[in-house]
Amino acid sequence: MTGKMNGTDGVCTTKGCVRAASDLIKNMNEDVSPCDDFYQFACGGWIKNQVIPDDRTTVSVFSLLQDELNHKLRVLVEAPGVADEPPFFESMRNLYRSCLNLTAIEKAGDTPLHLALKRFGGWPIVVGPNWEGATTFDWIDILIKFRELGFNHDILIDLSVTPDFRNNTRHIIDLDQTSLGMPDRNYLLRGLNDSAVAAYYKLMVDSAVFLGADRATAEKEMFETLQFETTLASYCLPREERRNISSLYNKMNIAEIEKLAPNIKWSKYFGALLGTNVTASDEIIVNVPKFLTKLDALLLTTDKRLLANYMLWRVVLQSFSMLGKRWRELAQEFNTVVTGQAREEPRWEQCISSVTGSLGIALSSLYVRNHFKGQSKEKALEMVGYIHREFLKILHDVDWMDDRTKQRARDKAMAIRPYIGYPNELFNNTEIENFYSGLSFSKNEYFNNVQTLRKWSTDYAFGQLNKTNKKGDWRKHGKSAVVNAFYNIIENSIEFPAGILQGAFFSSDRPNYLNFGAIGFVIGHEITHGFDDKGRQFDKDGNNINWWEAETDKRFKERAQCIIEQYGNYTVPENGLKVNGVNTQGENIADNAGLVEAYRAYQMYVKDNGEESSLPGLKYTPKQLFWISAANIWCGKYRPEVLKLRVQVGSHSPAQFRVVGTVSNLVEFAETFNCPIGSPMRPVKKCSVW
Repeated sequence: MTGKMNGTDGVCTTKGCVRAASDLIKNMNEDVSPCDDFYQFACGGWIKNQVIPDDRTTVSVFSLLQDELNHKLRVLVEAPGVADEPPFFESMRNLYRSCLNLTAIEKAGDTPLHLALKRFGGWPIVVGPNWEGATTFDWIDILIKFRELGFNHDILIDLSVTPDFRNNTRHIIDLDQTSLGMPDRNYLLRGLNDSAVAAYYKLMVDSAVFLGADRATAEKEMFETLQFETTLASYCLPREERRNISSLYNKMNIAEIEKLAPNIKWSKYFGALLGTNVTASDEIIVNVPKFLTKLDALLLTTDKRLLANYMLWRVVLQSFSMLGKRWRELAQEFNTVVTGQAREEPRWEQCISSVTGSLGIALSSLYVRNHFKGQSKEKALEMVGYIHREFLKILHDVDWMDDRTKQRARDKAMAIRPYIGYPNELFNNTEIENFYSGLSFSKNEYFNNVQTLRKWSTDYAFGQLNKTNKKGDWRKHGKSAVVNAFYNIIENSIEFPAGILQGAFFSSDRPNYLNFGAIGFVIGHEITHGFDDKGRQFDKDGNNINWWEAETDKRFKERAQCIIEQYGNYTVPENGLKVNGVNTQGENIADNAGLVEAYRAYQMYVKDNGEESSLPGLKYTPKQLFWISAANIWCGKYRPEVLKLRVQVGSHSPAQFRVVGTVSNLVEFAETFNCPIGSPMRPVKKCSVW
């Protein structure tokens, strides 16, 4: 919607404007000054009016839009198929039906899990003193069986196939520290005095008892198992130390890995899990060499029964969502402690989430065939153009970069590719069928369906090993039915799926200052990710190559340190925890530059298209409404437990700091609202990287 709008005195009175005005009025709390706390000013009414349902941990503008999307997806998946759709859609519906079929799941009981455990030689804690693996148990043999049956093979060591960070046209084997059963290593390191760890231990013991273990034995053996996992956690690098990509890029051959960890049969490990022999000339990236050395020593001294108890516990943990009611209730009890969620989500919602996560391309194909309107794509592309140009101007004007680094930054910015909406291949039945070739589901066996899917996914990922990594491959951009946006560090691309180009983020029937404030902010944010503390470690082609002259590199780090300290000094009022300035720096850098890019881009849009009218019932100018719209996308309400979890392990700052932290650094904001110098939203000291 451009230029002047209908109405009187420069006020727009179209339906879209009236609806937008009504939403903003409901969201705001005008008793708070925008110069004191812009988040409360823009979102205070929204927060006051929202109730977090018992089956949720949070409610936010993002989650409400996701709810709307889930309802649309449910209707599509539950409807009968149509004549001209890919045959695989019926198989996808079968997966969904098998997830919904609680009668069949209850009838199967614990049998699918018992059968799986039996194939692994039995869970010692359940089998009791007659467990036969005391001398014969071999952890690599068990991992191979996990892999064959569709269970996670990343227990003890994480093995994957990824694009080579320094030569990303090819794929390479990647070895990393282990996955863990809890959301973060720090939980385990706090020990049983922490309520979440105590709940995890209870989950372990109760699971064993459910499967037939004696409770006293379960308590003793699961305590040892928990201690073993805590030892593994202590070997893992913390998140703060994983931001320097070069430190994680340690290229080795199999002989060098054998020196690091001489007691592990590496040829057997790689050959069986990858399905291909690894030769002396094959290169492998080892992210954390010290982890492998410590693990090697630990496995030598760990009793086989303890090791088997741990590995099979992790199989049980993966199986909860596929089993009957009592298992889901057990998992829910644990979730309540960790996230505050009081009861599980409706089953249909769990099943839609499961299909979204695992068959995202097929589900997105179904969604865009029925819902996405093409014109949003053109409008969003136009906004990307405006915002991209502003980023280039910022690059041109920064005074802390030398000319050579600045030119490389400009080259990188010019090479960014946008992906908007969806790839056209989602309408091509043959492409969809080929992608899912060999995969099919029955409508009654959920446990087996999930295992089939997990195995297929791993086969697909590992099957990339000797194939070229094609940038822009539609399969990498095919998950369009999500409310999110992405920057791809390897492709140097930005992506705005169909699912986010609606609702509070974007609408073609409202003034563009609202769109630039909302989705425009997100576009600027994603562009800037290419130049945050992690993105800047990659060049224009998406390779991990240092393109920074030493002095400019030092200046970047000084500016980033200002952001780290600013956000690291914020205390979350609900729990007294400080924001982790190191782990959140990438997102904070992207927020700060992204918002100013969007604001300046809107000024250019007005220059090209003329002033837009303001909204009815609101006394704010279009410029002020831009900032209000930007803050509105972060309106959110969180349970105390999940807020604690997010602060401890998340890469994003809590919502209020994403707003107040960002606007308090921008002089354009302060000028728009006439905030006096020294007021909370216009501090004397400001931070900026870009």
